[in-house]
Amino acid sequence: MELRRHRRKPVLQCQLRFARHSYIPVTNRERNFPPACDTLFITMTTVYLALGTNIGDRQANLREALRRMRESGIHITKLSALYETEPVDYLDQPWFLNAVLEAQTDLPAGQLLAALRQIESEMKSKKPFPKGPRVIDLDILLYGNDTIDTPNLQVPHPRMLQRNFVLVPLAEIAPALRHPSWPNSAAELLARTPDKSIVRRFEAKQAPK
Repeated sequence: MELRRHRRKPVLQCQLRFARHSYIPVTNRERNFPPACDTLFITMTTVYLALGTNIGDRQANLREALRRMRESGIHITKLSALYETEPVDYLDQPWFLNAVLEAQTDLPAGQLLAALRQIESEMKSKKPFPKGPRVIDLDILLYGNDTIDTPNLQVPHPRMLQRNFVLVPLAEIAPALRHPSWPNSAAELLARTPDKSIVRRFEAKQAPK
């Protein structure tokens, strides 16, 4: 299954807005548009995002991050279970709660990254040092079928195929997913990963929504 960009049919209204995964027409009067306007095309891109936290109330951190994402033009369509994961690289820190989600967005990749960094900032998430503990960490794993290589953003995420804490939840929600640059699907890549770090399903009384 390859990622796709979904181009919606043209509409006669001047403006559309997203609500509960459906489009609702907004009248010209509501938006103060002139009576006549051009046909509008809305392009939504399928993205995959990773979430992680290991400071404070980890479940509450994830719930808050998800709430803020929904308010930022990120329309969540699938959310993995929570996984408690062993730290990698820097081991002397608490275990993480991790998840992966699939979403639709009309934000360009750079604006999506900015929205995620804004959420991290608003939640006062600061890494004391690279790979260290954090209140919330939000990463773009995939942005459609795009390959992006800029100083600020690399997509697919350069280390995602080496990390069980990404591959396990990703394979849960999209086992057949395959980016054009990958040799295999997400499930097949997970089966072949050399990463031996522990990833275990987290049984919570109230999972993030």
